[in-house]
Amino acid sequence: MAFRGGSLLVLLVLAAAAVASGESERLDLVPAAPGASMAERSRADRLRYAYITDRLASNRGGTRRAAAEVGASAVSLPVSSGAYAGTGQYFVKFLVGTPANEFALVADTGSDLTWVKCHGTGAGGASPPGRVFRPADSMSWVPIPCSSDTCKLDVPFSLANCSAPASPCPYDYRYKEGSAGARGVVGTDTATISLPGGKMAQLQDVVVSCSSTHGGQSFQAADGVLSLGNSKISFASRAAARFGGSFSYCLVDHLAPRDATGYLAFGPGPIVPKNRTPAAQTPLLLDPKMPFYGVKVEAIHVAGKALDIPAAVWDAAKNGGAILDSGTTLTVLATPAYKAVVAALTTHLAGVPTVAFPPFEHCYNWTARRPGAPEIPKLAVQFAWSVRLEPPAKSYVIDVKPGVKCIGVQEGEWPGLSVIGNIMQQEHLWEFDLKNQVVRFKQSTCTR
Repeated sequence: MAFRGGSLLVLLVLAAAAVASGESERLDLVPAAPGASMAERSRADRLRYAYITDRLASNRGGTRRAAAEVGASAVSLPVSSGAYAGTGQYFVKFLVGTPANEFALVADTGSDLTWVKCHGTGAGGASPPGRVFRPADSMSWVPIPCSSDTCKLDVPFSLANCSAPASPCPYDYRYKEGSAGARGVVGTDTATISLPGGKMAQLQDVVVSCSSTHGGQSFQAADGVLSLGNSKISFASRAAARFGGSFSYCLVDHLAPRDATGYLAFGPGPIVPKNRTPAAQTPLLLDPKMPFYGVKVEAIHVAGKALDIPAAVWDAAKNGGAILDSGTTLTVLATPAYKAVVAALTTHLAGVPTVAFPPFEHCYNWTARRPGAPEIPKLAVQFAWSVRLEPPAKSYVIDVKPGVKCIGVQEGEWPGLSVIGNIMQQEHLWEFDLKNQVVRFKQSTCTR
């Protein structure tokens, strides 16, 4: 199948949490302060949407081979707080190299390549400010040759102009028109993982790219990107294969107080000790050449009524389809779906005074709302196997500033992909079972 489409950013910080024997390890996630405005996030989403669209359009083939599962023990990553860095991203503290060095990386389910800001690779560009990875100082760093199958088939946006067959694999990984992304060389190194009880473990031969040139607002507060996409070379696939074949995350309200936390886990799950409600389950649609997590949408309901949206909008074979993306803030809907959802919501909210708040098209002065004015209607997304995501109203009619709410979806292309973003996913546990190719989800407060 092929996809086209989407984007999202909400800041999380992963903090290690001890777990009982046999349970998957959890990483605490702290939401960002509202330092990045919703207008800024909307603009960042548009760039990411263009990147995904370009990525899918330029699908150049190649075969990704699944890593072998070697164990089902739980895994945890060491974490430090970066929640109030003024961005809308999630950061995970990642230890790489020998001796290990710590970096704050953006956790991104739409990325198949882990990269860190780097110096000393010969890839060009000045040394970036802040923390940088110096591969020459790591005893476990091994460059991937540009003539290798890994470089030619698995590394996204690898460059064909090798100076010599044994030279390091070069890549140019960008969103669109040089607005954001990274350029550098790719190698393997060791990731150090903290386990319950204070023990340490190592994942060998983790694919890490060393980026000496990078740009875009998305990466100003981070040291790089941790790849959580579906790919032979992504960290998520590598860690999930080692620790039970799945990973999961739970996102608290993006406007939650400073001390509210969610989590990321690698290992069997889902784990929600205070909520034993069975999770809904729907197939994961995985393109072996793309990192995105596709899902089959059957319908969208507003106020209990299925909207009139052409079936082709949800059909990947007809250049439609949908993905779940933790790297996108606002849900992006292909034009027919966007128009249907917006028409239904605005009809139900017709009695609430409107207000201008670009770039959002439909915003409301909630403080001027009269007694008896309509409430926000219930929205539900129905997936294959007749399971429904029923997000809270604040996930699709969002607070953009005190007293102002906006319809928090954006219009995508048609034909084109729809993207279910981070805010639409909040206050739900999501488990990506890569081994069985299903995704499970259920409502959760994301607390222990």
